[in-house]
Amino acid sequence: MKKLGILVAAVLIAAMLFASGCAEEPPEEGVEEGAEEEVPEEEVVVEEEEVVVEEEEVVEEEVPEEGGEEIVVEEEVEEVIPEEAVGVEGEYSPDINPEDFVEGVDNSYFPLVPGTTFFYEGESDEGDPLRTEIYVTDETRVVMGVTTIVVRESEYEDDELEEETFDWYAQDIEGNVWYFGEDSNEYEDGEVVSTAGSWEAGVDGAFPGIIMPGDPQVGDAYYQEFYPGEAEDQAEVVSLNESVTVAYGSFEDCLKTREWNLLEPGQEENKYYAAGVGLLLEEEVKGGDERLELVEITTE
Repeated sequence: MKKLGILVAAVLIAAMLFASGCAEEPPEEGVEEGAEEEVPEEEVVVEEEEVVVEEEEVVEEEVPEEGGEEIVVEEEVEEVIPEEAVGVEGEYSPDINPEDFVEGVDNSYFPLVPGTTFFYEGESDEGDPLRTEIYVTDETRVVMGVTTIVVRESEYEDDELEEETFDWYAQDIEGNVWYFGEDSNEYEDGEVVSTAGSWEAGVDGAFPGIIMPGDPQVGDAYYQEFYPGEAEDQAEVVSLNESVTVAYGSFEDCLKTREWNLLEPGQEENKYYAAGVGLLLEEEVKGGDERLELVEITTE
């Protein structure tokens, strides 16, 4: 009986120990379940962070739009700069060989037949009437060994002579008409008050320029006259198919040039020429609004 009592006691102790071990397992399962429940919370946080990232990406997408606006501005600037920069670049020193020139000037856009007078009329910036008479003389002048034709140009404002010049032109074998200089006289009350505009190619560093190319093409740019610090006019061919109507008539397929003086920034004018006739119209487009148009041509 004593042994049986000991055995029963041992069984009871074992049962109590087993029950105690089973009672401790739920907390462990509870911890594991708690950990599993925390995982969704972390996932939710991650999703919220992802949402924030997406919002930041939306903001980044707006940056190219702002950048696009800046590019447009840059393109507008680039369109202006080349236009202002067009012209003759580098040192200007044309090689003039008298043997390369012909007698007379018969360029279709700039014909100079002795005895011909071109009459132009217009208005000054102040509204005063302007008149210019260009007379092709039968006189010649040798400049840099080249025989040039003398052309007299008389400019009147309100019927009073303002300036009279004697210009010297010659044509080369390629049809280019060169401008070799001028003898200029400015008048006031019928008296010469200045000859400051005078210059001659080959003297004091001056060179002749081209007044009209033999085969003008859009984009051609050239010096019309070159006397450093005194006369630095340039021109560019901008069109070959202009329609022009002046008092003298209507013309198609006209040549248009843009002209400016490097010594007078901010001033610019356009000129229009008709083949077989010559200069039809000149108008200031910057620095003024004077306009002169051909009204009559006479021959002797």
